[in-house]
Amino acid sequence: MKKKGNFPLRRKKGVKSDFELIDSSRQNTAFAQSDTWRVFRIMAEFVEGFETLHNLGPAVSIFGSARGKKDDEYYNKARYTAKKLAEEDVAVITGGGGGFMEAANRGAREGGGKSVGLNIELPFEQQPNQYLDIMLEFHYFFCRKVMFLKNSIGFIMFPGGFGTMDELFEALTLIQTMRNENFGLVLYGSEFWEGLLEWIKEPMLARGYISPEDIDIVKITDSADEAVNIILERLSHLAKMHSTEREEK
Repeated sequence: MKKKGNFPLRRKKGVKSDFELIDSSRQNTAFAQSDTWRVFRIMAEFVEGFETLHNLGPAVSIFGSARGKKDDEYYNKARYTAKKLAEEDVAVITGGGGGFMEAANRGAREGGGKSVGLNIELPFEQQPNQYLDIMLEFHYFFCRKVMFLKNSIGFIMFPGGFGTMDELFEALTLIQTMRNENFGLVLYGSEFWEGLLEWIKEPMLARGYISPEDIDIVKITDSADEAVNIILERLSHLAKMHSTEREEK
């Protein structure tokens, strides 16, 4: 469902569409016979997302905890980072909820840029924040994930929980396997992220499960200006690359 402007608060109950689709215990039931028809709903989510965001321009997705409070230091850091991006004409995409997502959308609005929320239906309440210019609401997590990746030149990850980690490792995998090699990945908050990076270096790198250059995929920073500059450098690189491709044609 696409919405623009002010969004009503609502509570969703019993939303289990992803689980119902992948629950193996249902494969021999009448429910499974409707799976093929669900493809059309999945298609509709992709089509609506592609059409709505196709002319968004350069954009960055900012992730972080939906539970982050306004008095958390990272709330204002996310807000300021998004404002700086907006001032550089880079749109800001979030999950559309509260916490650090709200902070990023708020900063984008304050910076005069485009503020986008890709909301997800959940069994418990996820209210769209009040700083969205465009909101898309998704039934399926995997459709939403594609929209984040397709429409972003990079991710800025603020401290968060499982959802933030999910998006982080999805991006890492796509960059490592060169499925999305022209992509910037910034981790904001060294005191939060360095422990994870050390863990990646110890068992993963030490055992040869990843390569030394994989460590360089991510950049850790405590500076909004540095985070923005990393993204702008990526944007400049992409512009030069596309210019070269056009000249070769």
